[in-house]
Amino acid sequence: MEKILVTGGVGQIGSELVMALRKVYGAENVICGVNRTKPEGELKESGPYEVVDCTNAQQVADVVKKYKVDTIYHLAAILSAVAEAKPNLAWNVNINALYNVLEVAREQKCAVFTPSSIGAFGPSTPLDNTPQDTIQRPSTMYGVTKVAGELLCDYYFKRFGVDTRGVRYPGIISNVTLPGGGTTDYAVEIYYEAIKNKKYTCNLPAGTFLDMMYMPDAIKAAIDLMEADGSKLIHRNAFNVTAMSFDPEIIAAEIRKIIPEFKMDYNVDKVKAEIANSWPNNMDDSAARQEWGWEPTYDLASMTEDMLKVLKEKLK
Repeated sequence: MEKILVTGGVGQIGSELVMALRKVYGAENVICGVNRTKPEGELKESGPYEVVDCTNAQQVADVVKKYKVDTIYHLAAILSAVAEAKPNLAWNVNINALYNVLEVAREQKCAVFTPSSIGAFGPSTPLDNTPQDTIQRPSTMYGVTKVAGELLCDYYFKRFGVDTRGVRYPGIISNVTLPGGGTTDYAVEIYYEAIKNKKYTCNLPAGTFLDMMYMPDAIKAAIDLMEADGSKLIHRNAFNVTAMSFDPEIIAAEIRKIIPEFKMDYNVDKVKAEIANSWPNNMDDSAARQEWGWEPTYDLASMTEDMLKVLKEKLK
């Protein structure tokens, strides 16, 4: 990787991935691709950014040619809860835009990282120790686009030789950028509310187990996979990756170890609860561990300690 474009560069993952990549590959070599929201602060000042609406293939091609990009981290996407409310938009952004990126990559000889999600699974998928290769019949538009995206990336590798790679992310927990309409958002919000108000009203019911990951590990997974020896990759796209699995009661109990007075109640969002119940309780990520050495750094305890420490300073 010499010149890198990150689409969705101001999103929850993108904003932190851009900064991490700039530290590794040089700030001038990592272009932050944005759509409507412009970068601010260090994200803006530390390196180049360009307006890249990925539903416009020409915009993607122009930026790739301008900077002689050889690697695209394609993160621009509509998340699960928003996708259910706006399925047409979700299809356009999650599939048509991906097709544009893959076409540009084919023409310009770029490698492409595209994240999939636990949302690619559905109610008929084994919920516990979900295999790398298993039934994928999602019941949401978000899930449909993720499965289609996985297959599209596989096709471009097999048919055209485009170096496509990707992971199935679990819920991502960040202390930098707030999430934007995902089913797992509660696992970020709960930490903010624990610091600010010592209480939280959760929109998923107790007993809803979901795979989760701390943002540093999500960034690590993306970079490690793209740096891996491609000849050793059997799956290439949509590797299961995870770090921890918990339900709302377990994360609340972990927070109480540090903030004993923290309280939580419930006001369940039926749409989000239905989506969450169709996703795995925990995934088997042995393929990622075997093929490119995936190993997370954080568990729930170490993540909670770090989250609360950082947010306490941030929210002063």
